Amino acid sequence: MTEYIIIVAMIAIAAIAVYQYFGQTVRNQTAAIAQEISGQDGTGAKSASQASANQAATAGDTKNTLDSYVNQANK
Repeated sequence: MTEYIIIVAMIAIAAIAVYQYFGQTVRNQTAAIAQEISGQDGTGAKSASQASANQAATAGDTKNTLDSYVNQANK
């Protein structure tokens, strides 16, 4: 039973990390969809989504060490 709890915890941590990188992109895409459905121009939200995706790709390419996390905590 303990093994299952550990696996679920690891999956939860991975999901939080993925959402941290791609969450803004998903929110911007949802905003663009909502604007388009309501008849407004969703170009601004789409551009913000693309910018967020580019930032997520850049963040994914950077090397993270324990010092990276310590520096983020001090921000």
